[in-house]
Amino acid sequence: MANLTHFNDEGRAKMVDVSNKRTTVREAVAGGTVQLNAETFGLIMRGEVKKGDVLAVAQVAGIMAAKRTFEIVPMCHPISITGVDISMTPDEKYNTIEIRATVRCKGETGVEMEALTAVTAAALTIYDMCKSVQKDIKIGDVRLVRKAGGNSSIPSVQAVCISEAKGTSKTPVPEILVKENHGVVGDAHAGEGNRQVSLLAAESVDKLRDMVSDLEPGAFAENILTSGICLHEIPVGTKLGIGTALLEVTQIGKVCTNDGCNIKRQVGECIVPREGIFAAVLKDGIIKPGDSIELERDHD
Repeated sequence: MANLTHFNDEGRAKMVDVSNKRTTVREAVAGGTVQLNAETFGLIMRGEVKKGDVLAVAQVAGIMAAKRTFEIVPMCHPISITGVDISMTPDEKYNTIEIRATVRCKGETGVEMEALTAVTAAALTIYDMCKSVQKDIKIGDVRLVRKAGGNSSIPSVQAVCISEAKGTSKTPVPEILVKENHGVVGDAHAGEGNRQVSLLAAESVDKLRDMVSDLEPGAFAENILTSGICLHEIPVGTKLGIGTALLEVTQIGKVCTNDGCNIKRQVGECIVPREGIFAAVLKDGIIKPGDSIELERDHD
């Protein structure tokens, strides 16, 4: 019982004290599935359910539930949520609706319970609005997909990759050598300019795993795959200490000018234009999986 954080020394329930935890940006993603029959699924898709727009109402329900999770789950803390995004993906082949909730905050404790509650409330709303036409709707597979942030989530390198040709996937390697004002030695994208090294967060790749399950490191031509950090929200000019190297963020995203690139053909969608970042090398060094990432912002 001593290992259960929600019990005190007397064995009674308590709310965990998070006073000493560091305030950090935290994110949690949860998912769940609503299984319908063909008739009910069709009514929802055609907007013919008598109670109204099912998915729109369910989306609002999920957002409301995330904000009030502490009133539903006894030991949850009131959290100042900074963002809630509920997405619902219908699958006509299986008559299912996949619900995905992403919740973010800046605080001392995580938001996985808020994300899970949001998914559950959205699913229950779909059930409630459709129960008059189908009694055996099934809600299932409610789970935490991923979480990031917090004291236990240190930004780090998950993989390093190179490729010999532009527009192709990269291959994971044990380590990479980056050279000042050049980029990754042996990589096709190396050279002068502001896009010497490309970085992508593993959390961004996870968003596409429902469509493509076998996404290996380098699938989006990233040199460095990271974890525990929301890369596309890092300001341009931020310096990144990785391994023995020092990089500087030069660009967030890019315009994808080649719709027929190998990456898009193989994966179906390229997330680099939205969530990939690019950096220039300020100091030579070696970068390898497991290296921590230290952020240093310039101050005015």
